[in-house]
Amino acid sequence: MKRILFAAVLLTALLLILSAVSPACADVVINEVMASNGFYESGEAYDWIELYNDGKETVSLGGWYLSDSKKNPLKWSFPDGAKLKAGQYLTVFCTGEEGHTPGKGDTFYTGYSISASGETLILSDAEGTEVQRVKLPEQYGCISWGRPSGGGEYGFFEHATRGKKNDAQAYAARTEKPVLSVTGGFYTDSVTVQASGPEGVTLRYTTDGETPTARSKAFPADGLKLNKTTPLRVKAFREGEVTSETESATYFINDDPQTAIVSLITDDQYLFNKKTGMLVKGTGNIPNYSKGFEYPVHIEYFNRNGEREISQTGTMTCSGHSARINDQKSIALYARKAWGPDKFHFNPFPTRNYTEYKSVLLRAANSDYSATRLRDIAASSLAEGQGILYQDHEVIQVYINGRYWGHYNLREKINKHFVAAYEGVTDPDEIDRIDILARTGRDEFLQNGDNTDWLELCEFCKKNKLTDPDNLSYVEERLDIDNMFTHAAYEIILGNVDFTNVRIYRVPGGKWKYLLFDVEACWRNLEKTPIEYYIKPVSAKINGFRHEPLNALLEVPEYKAKFLNRVSELLATVFRWDNVEAKIDAAKNQIEPILPRHISRWKNMKIENWRKNISAIKYYARVRPKMIPDMLAKAMKLTKQEKEEYFGETLRLLEETNAAGK
Repeated sequence: MKRILFAAVLLTALLLILSAVSPACADVVINEVMASNGFYESGEAYDWIELYNDGKETVSLGGWYLSDSKKNPLKWSFPDGAKLKAGQYLTVFCTGEEGHTPGKGDTFYTGYSISASGETLILSDAEGTEVQRVKLPEQYGCISWGRPSGGGEYGFFEHATRGKKNDAQAYAARTEKPVLSVTGGFYTDSVTVQASGPEGVTLRYTTDGETPTARSKAFPADGLKLNKTTPLRVKAFREGEVTSETESATYFINDDPQTAIVSLITDDQYLFNKKTGMLVKGTGNIPNYSKGFEYPVHIEYFNRNGEREISQTGTMTCSGHSARINDQKSIALYARKAWGPDKFHFNPFPTRNYTEYKSVLLRAANSDYSATRLRDIAASSLAEGQGILYQDHEVIQVYINGRYWGHYNLREKINKHFVAAYEGVTDPDEIDRIDILARTGRDEFLQNGDNTDWLELCEFCKKNKLTDPDNLSYVEERLDIDNMFTHAAYEIILGNVDFTNVRIYRVPGGKWKYLLFDVEACWRNLEKTPIEYYIKPVSAKINGFRHEPLNALLEVPEYKAKFLNRVSELLATVFRWDNVEAKIDAAKNQIEPILPRHISRWKNMKIENWRKNISAIKYYARVRPKMIPDMLAKAMKLTKQEKEEYFGETLRLLEETNAAGK
């Protein structure tokens, strides 16, 4: 009887164990993982885990768990209603960001990310019973890991296939990157390059920017002689391993740089393909160059002496707004950990003391594309040492896949890292919390962080008189007023007619500040614009940016005086003609020698017209400053006495310096 009872208990326990993981549950597997993703979709490159239903029945995943923690296997759960049909795939994006919706259909989001150094992934059912546990080894950038389509040991794939059938072959390792004997750079007549790699590899190469494949030419054993400017790419292939990273370098033959050089090497599909190329319009309703594609690219920077300072793979996107329609387009470059170093360890900018950048901008002069190509860099450089953040520059030339791509202005790119470097913020968590807003600061213009405090501040200024000390104190605690006055003064004196180009930022614990950027629509005329957008009633209609804080403060006598004194000070120092002329000529002297070659490449202007345009902006830059006091007097209803008090001496100085500059 005891034996029968024991057998019944044992059978019951066995049935409970078997029912904990049903056959259908066992068919759901962790199929493919990307723990160091550099392929961008909708502006993001999250890590991801792909699940696959290898069975014949739909499995309800509502309440199931997916975790990267052995201590907390129930770290994240699928929402109610989640299902995975037989033979179907779903993706769980591991964002590393809190606040995402859980997702639905075949796409879900967790708040954790996967470590590329290797960790354990655990899939559990709704009862918390473990369905699968897989241990990831250390991962390679942009290489997925998973289960071969025909079954077998997990390993690395040559191709990531999220949402599709995996490759039939998975590998335990990746071949080491080849080494080139000669550094990319500038050579006379020719250069012979040797390539080497680990024992047993086959080296293959291209000279047109394409990533080498198994069908590419084998690298010559006695070296490759290059007689013309060439983008060389070499890759190592070895049986039983994922192919290596691509080694890339540009060799300039009989090419005198004259300026610093940026060379970009990447596949044609990322540049000019009608469906995927970021530098072409394409065939859809939305131009390719406006779709936000971000693609891998090898980036080299050669300084003015021809010395290569960086050579690394990162990513690129088409940049700018309306100017994207120009044949020569602006390009943003990013250092991305999945592709190489997560920073550009160099400093090409003459007025900065930084040692690294996360991103930089190759600016094609945009709306100044066919006019002077220097207004923005000359005008921005006037802000040096004036307590306002601006983008520094270096005049450069660009090559794409060995082809000359013309004059560009290398610029700092506006983002949280740019602000952090200027403000001395080093803590990663604080950098992530830097607020950066454009235009009116509404949600659609939120670049980073949060806009709540800014919008509240603007509304407060709109509804409350700052002549009340308590109200004024509220604003003083939140806004860097000196910085705002400097920004408004620059925009007005320069005559920047593109008045929507306003950005503000705030670091954690700091005050709101303005930064000066994209002022190439300046020095075009002697009209009052943009004064009417800056100086107007607090209750007036909002045009492009929030004018309320400035004008609410101008109702306070002490701040009205402070603003007018700041304008006068800038007119008498920064905007003196001798100083402005020096900035314009410095840019002109760098660009003029390379302009004939640029014009030959793009056919977008004539050198004689360029010189006339330079003369025109010099006229506006010389004459406009002495007109500013009259413009402000009218806009702010100043008395003759006030005008003389604030601007009398400055006007006399401007007359003298202008006369000397004629």
